[in-house]
Amino acid sequence: MRTAVSASVLALAAVVLTPVAASANKEPTPAPTSVIDQEGLGGFANETISYGSHVRQSMDVWWTPDGQQRPGVFLIHGGWWSGGDKRYMKEIVRQYADLGYTVFNLNYRLSGDAAWPAQRTDALAAIALARKHADRWAFDPGNYVVVGFSAGGHIAAAVGTYGDGIHGLKGVVGLSPIISPLRAYSDGEKSTDASKRKLRTAAIRLAGGCEPKGKCSRVWASMEVAWHASSKDAPMLTVHSEDEFVPPVQSQLLKTMLGQVGVPVTVITQPGINHSNPLYREPGVAERVQAWVAERLGG
Repeated sequence: MRTAVSASVLALAAVVLTPVAASANKEPTPAPTSVIDQEGLGGFANETISYGSHVRQSMDVWWTPDGQQRPGVFLIHGGWWSGGDKRYMKEIVRQYADLGYTVFNLNYRLSGDAAWPAQRTDALAAIALARKHADRWAFDPGNYVVVGFSAGGHIAAAVGTYGDGIHGLKGVVGLSPIISPLRAYSDGEKSTDASKRKLRTAAIRLAGGCEPKGKCSRVWASMEVAWHASSKDAPMLTVHSEDEFVPPVQSQLLKTMLGQVGVPVTVITQPGINHSNPLYREPGVAERVQAWVAERLGG
């Protein structure tokens, strides 16, 4: 069952749209179609696999080929939904591989390739493929987290509130996650902050080029993470800088909605304006995230 959306949470959007639940229909799981590269790196195996027919539907997988099933970490890069690439995540990939996880580093269709919910669909398809072929990558399909950065944090959080919970998903982490594209749309309307204005434009593009009214209300509702909270969703951890252009209030909205159904959300705030990957690199942030992940995955 979906939660009822409180009047206070919806005050921003009450005049333009009505929340609807995301479809519970899953896309068919594709089979591995192409191995681009494979090599041993410091005891790890590494390969790139396609999880769909589009060139962006691919992921790098790092694992330890020792016959043990290991918890998984899925990483989703940022880039305004319209740019970015998994290759910029290699340092973070290696950190989690060094910690003993099987790591899946995702690319996904960008907003110029396809409108929402294609990005969420891609993340779900990648997870489904990994779980279906878990033995290939020494992966425990019942024990994994998803970690996203900025726009990737939005996708990760949307996976976390998809349907009535996803089997095996133990937690979601967002670094500067855009929890509410609708809030970003509103914040950027008259702002003098160039990043807030850019984010507004990026959200419109994600919605297929239309603004949150009339025939476009349903896609904007689907993009709102907190509106799809349910009691079987995974716990979440989010991290924001106090004065960045994706403010902590976005995650407070998520905390309110998930809290109403008993799902814990931890919101960490850091001084300053750093966003996404630079925020993750601040002293102590990565360590706090890794500790939370370890707790969720059992050490």
